[in-house]
Amino acid sequence: MPISSDFKDRLYPQLETIADYFGTPFHLYDEIGIRQTAQVLLKTFSDQEYKEYFAVKALPNPRILEILYDEGLGFDCSSIPELQLARQVGAAPDEIMFTSNNTTVEEFEFALADGGCIINLDSVPLLDKLPRMPEIISFRYNPGQRLAAGNAIIGNPAESKFGLAHDQMLDAYRAAQERGTKRFGIHAMVVSNELNHSVIMQTALMLLELAETIQRELNIRFEFVNIGGGLGIPYRPEDKPLDLIPLAAAIRRVLKHFQRLNNHTPKLCTESGRYVTGPHGVLVTRAMNQKETYRRYIGVDANMSALMRPGIYGAYHHIDVLGKESSEEDQVVDVVGSLCENNDKFAIQRALPPIEDGDLLIIHDTGAHGQSMGFNYNGRLRPQELLLRADGQIQMIRRAETMDDYLSTLKFQSKILKPD
Repeated sequence: MPISSDFKDRLYPQLETIADYFGTPFHLYDEIGIRQTAQVLLKTFSDQEYKEYFAVKALPNPRILEILYDEGLGFDCSSIPELQLARQVGAAPDEIMFTSNNTTVEEFEFALADGGCIINLDSVPLLDKLPRMPEIISFRYNPGQRLAAGNAIIGNPAESKFGLAHDQMLDAYRAAQERGTKRFGIHAMVVSNELNHSVIMQTALMLLELAETIQRELNIRFEFVNIGGGLGIPYRPEDKPLDLIPLAAAIRRVLKHFQRLNNHTPKLCTESGRYVTGPHGVLVTRAMNQKETYRRYIGVDANMSALMRPGIYGAYHHIDVLGKESSEEDQVVDVVGSLCENNDKFAIQRALPPIEDGDLLIIHDTGAHGQSMGFNYNGRLRPQELLLRADGQIQMIRRAETMDDYLSTLKFQSKILKPD
């Protein structure tokens, strides 16, 4: 779905000026929209104890994290740099969830430093990698064939590298209990970009039923149930937005049922990234070249290094041409970058208004998994990030990469090993 009309009304009239001043391409994020979505999420689930741990991987920019922390969100991290970013904005140990996989001892040492954080483990053997037992332990559950959900983004649970199998969960908590842990949580992440609230509800119900079984067997108490991310956004104009109201109501009912049976209610946690920031970002790029062979191609000055989703997932991102509306004169085109890869395309056979060199194209919904998934293939450099602030000013919050950045890892003190 196109970005909100409010975002468009505040951005489009000044976009040519912004592009001339900062140069293209750039990702631009909307502070007002991000704050509003964070507030809606917290308000919708305010009838129960609730915490949203924003998935830092979606948009790991310190200025954005500051905004979200100011609104009361915590952070879901899966690496040392993400932990560092969360701590730099002031997040306390109980406001950081460390959910990693294939984790090293060094990563756990960093996670448990500075007061630690909530540790969410991906396997039982990782208990032996912990330098010390944290105050609270959670395990990530993979239901396998018990839940045939999943999509091209997250995959079939039974084929996923993430989490513990169903028959491993009880032994996992028993092992943590035997090592002295007294506080527990449980987690699953089995859907992604889901617009049907009933599918997300399945995760909550599944985890609560499993938690009840484990509690009864081990005489422990779960402090939180983390249903993961998965809250979707409507990328296509015809998509209907996810309705949070019935989701919150359904979760409220099952939590009350859990309370009646167990005399306590665990905190509900989510780790949304896309839902919070995705609709509040755009990639702005300028048309540079046109080519007509078997298809008509519009070449722009951004490429897949700024937005990988269309290339790796076949994902749809809506595109506007600044100052031009759709009409009978629309042309069917591929919008392409400059990489030596045929999947370096932002749109395939898309009907767009006639585009001339120099036109600005606005690629919607890049506020999550856009810049963060960038890379440097072909020596292409990642673009700058801008923030449309609440006061109307435009602030650069990450500069564009330079040739010096690209070559920086080639400047080092050489090391040579001479084998015996």
